[in-house]
Amino acid sequence: MGKVKGFMEYQRALPADREPLERIRDWQEFHKEMPAADLQQQGARCMDCGTPYCHTGFMLSGMTSGCPIHNLIPEWNDYVYKGFWHEAYDRLMKTNNFPEFTGRVCPAPCEGSCVLGIIEPPVTIKNIEYSIIEHAFSQGWVVPKTIAYRTGKRVAVIGSGPSGLACADQLNKAGHSVTVFERDERLGGLMMFGIPNMKLDKKLVVERRIDLMRQEGVIFMESTEVGIDYPADKLLEEFDAVVLCTGATKPRDLFAEGREFPGIHFAMDFLRSSTQALLTERAPVLSAEGKNVVVIGGGDTGTDCVATSLRQGCRSVIQLEILPKPPSERQFDNPWPEWPKTFKVDYGQEEAAIVQGDDPRKYSMMTKKFLADEKGALMAVEVSKVEWVKADGRYSPLPVAGTEQIIPAELVLLAMGFIGPDEHLLQQLQVVQDERSNIKSTDKNKYLTSRERIFAAGDARRGQSLVVWAIHEGRSAARECDRFLMGETSLP
Repeated sequence: MGKVKGFMEYQRALPADREPLERIRDWQEFHKEMPAADLQQQGARCMDCGTPYCHTGFMLSGMTSGCPIHNLIPEWNDYVYKGFWHEAYDRLMKTNNFPEFTGRVCPAPCEGSCVLGIIEPPVTIKNIEYSIIEHAFSQGWVVPKTIAYRTGKRVAVIGSGPSGLACADQLNKAGHSVTVFERDERLGGLMMFGIPNMKLDKKLVVERRIDLMRQEGVIFMESTEVGIDYPADKLLEEFDAVVLCTGATKPRDLFAEGREFPGIHFAMDFLRSSTQALLTERAPVLSAEGKNVVVIGGGDTGTDCVATSLRQGCRSVIQLEILPKPPSERQFDNPWPEWPKTFKVDYGQEEAAIVQGDDPRKYSMMTKKFLADEKGALMAVEVSKVEWVKADGRYSPLPVAGTEQIIPAELVLLAMGFIGPDEHLLQQLQVVQDERSNIKSTDKNKYLTSRERIFAAGDARRGQSLVVWAIHEGRSAARECDRFLMGETSLP
């Protein structure tokens, strides 16, 4: 695959981003496109490696290694190198319903397990994926497909996030009549309200794909919460099968002294407010303008809060991480093809460093309590350094005496992940949950719930994870649902 010795001739390269001081003045996507000739060189770096771990997609040491949807990466890299863009697009769409999403927001576990990455920087897989699908849209190749045959079966998909959309897309292609229920006023779930516009444009990218699905026959019912606006007991009366793709939307809280003070919010509420304001051209309900902001928690959501705060005109932003700063290179206990636990600077940290003069992250920091002024308004966060100590086989953070400090803050954003799905609908449907509160699968079928004809997929079933895992889950649940309805399935 690619050019013989191409990986020896060409260095890894990424497209230039818009300058930080320019891009923080708007909400447009910050990546620039790479010229086709440069992309061909990057495709040429893909080795004829024999066993391409990039598309294996399995969990290794608790982390994702390779692509969970098993993208045929070496094949479309080769086509891009040769200039066969339509063939590359055809290969890409065999495994991924929404490469325009993953090409923007996936952390690219495929690159972490790239064989070339053992000795050199890995192939720029994510950017090539993004470029293939955007080239296909620009050439008019992405058009609604006619569904030649309808089975007469009706399926309800609850939730329009990446797993719900992938599931609905696959079931629609199989000929079933699919209705997607979404409780929010806009479709897309996490991709609409959980990811800021500068990473994933809502109108130009998310709604573009949903409009295609509408034209192909998928019915969308937004502003319709099953269990409240639509009775849960009607689902199995009106549909032949149901797939629960509600996500893991319960945020992890921080139980520290002063948590009740106004000005402390979950990250997702802040990001939702920002996107709603952008789409409706109104002022956000929650704003960082003129405030000292403290983001508690690392990861993509924390980064998005940093970048959003800067665009809203915050006075300062600091990001607290309880874990130590990662090393610059792989360590002995983190070998290939595991996901490399190395230090990275994402777009939000890059922007904050330019604006404030330093990376906003403070590592090995524990939040001890929140402080308010005499009027009860949040004014600061008290933190301390922690040391990770191993006891009974597990590491735990212990505060280091004498390291306490006060950080000014009028806005605190909790970005510490999620602990499971909302239980209201699950209880109404009498669906059994596991010890982590996720939807429990049957022993014989990991996508079938304890209720006959009700399936589950995505974060609601497996717990908080990546968008690419959600797509994998949606496709897999659609296959099992189709098999249940028809006795067999041709879905991949």
